[in-house]
Amino acid sequence: MKGGVVKHQQNTAQRVHWIFALFLFFAAAILVRFGTLQLGGMHAGAARGAGAALLEEEGVASERGEIFLQDRFAARTPLAMNKDFYTITADPRHVADKEASARSLSEILGVPYESVMTKLSKENDPYEVLATKVASEVAERIMKFELAGIHFEATRGRYYPYQRMASHITGFLGVREDVRVGQYGLEGFYDDALGGGGDVEKLILSVDPNVQFKAEEALRHVIEKWEASAGSAIVMDPTTGKILAMANYPEFDPNEYAKTENASFFVNTSVSGQFELGSVFKPIVMSVGVNEKAVTPDTTYEDTGQVSISGYTIRNFDGKAHGVKTMTEVLESSLNTGLVFVQQKIPKETMRTYIAQFGFGAKTGIDLQGEAKGDVSNLRKDKDLEFATAAFGQGISMTPLQMITAFSAIANKGVLMRPEIVDKKAMRSGEEIAVEPAAVRQVITPDTASALTKMLVSTVENGYDKAKIKGYFVAGKTGTAEIPDQATGKYLTDETLHTFVGYAPAYHPRFTVLIKIDKPKGVRFASSSLAPVFAEVMSYLLTYYEVPPDLK
Repeated sequence: MKGGVVKHQQNTAQRVHWIFALFLFFAAAILVRFGTLQLGGMHAGAARGAGAALLEEEGVASERGEIFLQDRFAARTPLAMNKDFYTITADPRHVADKEASARSLSEILGVPYESVMTKLSKENDPYEVLATKVASEVAERIMKFELAGIHFEATRGRYYPYQRMASHITGFLGVREDVRVGQYGLEGFYDDALGGGGDVEKLILSVDPNVQFKAEEALRHVIEKWEASAGSAIVMDPTTGKILAMANYPEFDPNEYAKTENASFFVNTSVSGQFELGSVFKPIVMSVGVNEKAVTPDTTYEDTGQVSISGYTIRNFDGKAHGVKTMTEVLESSLNTGLVFVQQKIPKETMRTYIAQFGFGAKTGIDLQGEAKGDVSNLRKDKDLEFATAAFGQGISMTPLQMITAFSAIANKGVLMRPEIVDKKAMRSGEEIAVEPAAVRQVITPDTASALTKMLVSTVENGYDKAKIKGYFVAGKTGTAEIPDQATGKYLTDETLHTFVGYAPAYHPRFTVLIKIDKPKGVRFASSSLAPVFAEVMSYLLTYYEVPPDLK
């Protein structure tokens, strides 16, 4: 009996020891796990301090907000997005069949065989970068070959699926002082808001990918045809100020911005370039004269072909005298002397006020980085000559965006709208904020706007056959401007800027289109170079948006 008790006590003691051992084991495991988590947190904190840009690019919670285009049916497609990529590397020491591996890699990656083979042939080199920012689907094709010595490093980065298209709208995500930062365009303007700590998850633009493609295609073709050095094209809804397309040439690929040889290609000249656009400014001055009742569309003057002011002689573009002309005919024939006639009937301070009211000399406030305000400082001098030349768009500079916005005010019953390129903002909070159209001011009366529209329709009907669109009334004006030499201020008569701006349907406008090309060769006037391009783009818009024809 006593022996049984002792045996029982021994068994009980063994069980207690086993339970205690298990307790210690699990406690140790918990402590190890806790320590690992603590160390992981410490390492994460150190990494955050040493490489914040990397975490911003790779961290799911801090992913950069994306940018989307939107077509007329409200279907959205990504313009700037976050995507999984791979960096493909090689350890040449372990690549068994170098020639076969180089052939496979060259074919799939689209890089020269010799380049790959050179890297794989470095016998004692443990690490060679073969390609960066490789799309996951491409990397997966290579993975299937199971090539010895070839490795894949996963990364998360910015991707622009349209490549060169709309590149000046997006800008790009670049690197500055080892930190990733948005530069140019929307990426630059919304850098803080789109970044990891920002509140914008998605920007939805008013830009239609189909219209953008058409505008870029038409601009590229006309530049190639006339061997122009650069150009811009903008499509705007004059009643809302919404931008449907904004194109510039030369363009660039934001995916490979570092390969762009000339940094000036990054500049969105539609909003950052300042130009003397010439005769497209004449309807602005004419609208001031009509609004101030200084002239009417039927007011006449006698054109002698020239006018002398302050010892200088201003002539018409053709150097000819055209006799007695109405103000409508002044626009039809684009007579410089006729606009000087109008300008001289308006007090200088009144003219300055109107030019400012139309938005010249100030930024429009569009959501794009690097907007310029133009230069109308010549008009502060109160000199007769400066006001006379400004009447036909010389001696003052403006951006293409300012010009199309002012022209659209005439189309929009005299109301100047703020140009907008962002239609909606999807916030990280889940809220979606619509950017509502914003009227800046009533610049001219609806009656004046209506009178100018009739004059501009007559200008197209009687002056620009190539700008006509069958079934629609079109309002428009060309500009062929000499380029001033920056050093001397003298005008280079052999180098010009060509511009066409117009809207349709003229009496219930849906679209305003501006096209500009720089230094074209072999063509003298914008009526020959750009009127057909305007008609091409506007015809596409009217068809694409199913706008019914006018009753003509």
